[in-house]
Order: sequence, then C-alpha cells, then structure tokens
Amino acid sequence: MNVQTPTTTLADDLKAHTGRFTDKVFDWNAFPSNAGFEELARAQMRYIGAGGSPKVGDTSTMKPDHFTLSLIYKEPGHYAACHSHEIEESFLIIDGALIVGWEKDGEVVEVNLGPKDMILNVREIGHGFRVDGVEPVMMSISVDVGKPLPPVYHYHPKEHPTELARTFGAQPGKTMKFDRNGSHPLQQLMSKYVVRHHEQPTLWEDAGFTRKVYVGEGGIENDTCRKEMWGVPSRVGVKPFVRPVEDALMVLEGALIVGWEENGEIVETELGPRDLVKTPAGRKHWFRNVSAAPATVWSVIGQSGEDGVKYEAA
Repeated sequence: MNVQTPTTTLADDLKAHTGRFTDKVFDWNAFPSNAGFEELARAQMRYIGAGGSPKVGDTSTMKPDHFTLSLIYKEPGHYAACHSHEIEESFLIIDGALIVGWEKDGEVVEVNLGPKDMILNVREIGHGFRVDGVEPVMMSISVDVGKPLPPVYHYHPKEHPTELARTFGAQPGKTMKFDRNGSHPLQQLMSKYVVRHHEQPTLWEDAGFTRKVYVGEGGIENDTCRKEMWGVPSRVGVKPFVRPVEDALMVLEGALIVGWEENGEIVETELGPRDLVKTPAGRKHWFRNVSAAPATVWSVIGQSGEDGVKYEAA
C-alpha cells in the first residue's frame, strides 16, 4: 500500500511564517553571558532567527535568511555591556527611552532614543545600552545576517568594575552627548547612524500609504537590509507584489491584513500589535487595513537596494 505524505497547504505555510505576540514568551535566559549579573537582565522574544542569542535551535522562531528580528525588554536601571558584532545591528525603540553608547579608546558618545527612533550599530564598534528612565524599554532588534557570530564583549562586569561597564568603558570625564554637529570623530560617526522618527521625511505612495525610510535610499546608507516605517490609513491596501528577497512586516499600532497568493490560491491573516509575517522571496503578497484606525508597520527587507516593487492601490 502506498502511503502519501500530506502536503503543506498555503494556509499552513502562512501560519508557519506568522509570529503571534500572544503565542510567544519572553526568554530571560537568552544570553548566558548575563547570568549572575542582575543589572544585565533582559528578556528576548524571538521571531526570526536567534538574534544574537546562542539559542539557534529554538523551533518557535522562523528560519532567518538575510536578517534576524526579535523583541527585547529591559527594565529601568539595567544595562547591556559594551560589545561589538561583525555585522550591523539595529535597535528600534517601541516603548520607553533608551541610552545607547558607542565606545572607542575609552571615549563614549551617548544618545537618548525615544519611541520610533532607531540606531544602526555599525560593524566592529563597541556599543551598549542602558535604561535610565522610569519606565521599561521595549525594542525590536534586527541583526543584518541570518546567523551572526557571538558578540565580542569589551567592558563586561565579569572582567571590569561595574562603574566602568555601566558607562560602556568611558574613562572619567570621557562621556560625550550625541551631537550631529559635534566635532569629535565618534560624534560625527554616530550622527550618520541615528534616525529620529520626527526628522525623517514622510513619503506618500500613490497607493495611499506613507513610508519613512530608516535604512536604504533616503535613510542610512547600507549594503545589507532596508528598514522602513509605514503608515497605512484605514481602508487602504495594495495589489499583490513580489520581492526577490524576503520581507517582514511587524505591526506596531493598529491592525493589518497580509495576504499570500500561489497558483491561484489566496490566503490571508490579520495582524495586531507586535504580530509579524515573514514572506519568503518570490511569494506574491499584499496588505490592507480594513479597521477604522490607521496602522503603523515596521518593515524589514532582505536587501538594501531597489528591488523593483511598485506599490499599486488595490
């Protein structure tokens, strides 16, 4: 007797590429290097890949291609020790205020980021972050490679005094505020990689929604991924489109329907706040907002350059 293996339906595939905030849990042990140091405690919720955590075998997360994406939760008074990566890593603030410091040769520049602000941490530059405010921080972290190498720590409290680790390695009197017009080389470097939401121009697509480009043409120049903040008004949608690489859409505010099509079959799912859909390369897909409120959507695309997509109103 021949036994047929059930095939995966398009609906099954879409479900497997959907990350539901309410289905996931925060992992307080995602970063073993923090063990034993309460002030380093943070929680990670993985959507795509491990995002710098060694837990690459987590079956609840989607397989990464060109980028990872996770949420990080950090409580007031806590910090992340200064470290560096071989590839770019972005921090997008969702809630709260976060201090991010860049270090070089014992000097540090610190920037305060608020909701919808972003920093792209460049390769091989030591960086850390700290919550000095009165409310916790929720942020989205994306590492711009599918499987990043472990971070290289520069000032960890295992090896350095807590006071030095908390200031990301700054010697006394060597901490500078972020200043786009500052004369210090580290200030000048950081100024190229900080995105203030209110400073980015709003681009209106003919299809009826807005884009603010954070990384890519019109934003931070980069050769890995494109990152944009979209505003989708009520009753606005686009016709199906196809990318040569994967993209991920995470709803920050409101609700959004994402649909897929393959061989004439159509499936859809609705996303709420902190839900995400990752669409593989070559898959025809679209989105629309059928709710009364506008939707704010964080978009990460697996290539930095133009991909030929032209959005048309549905």
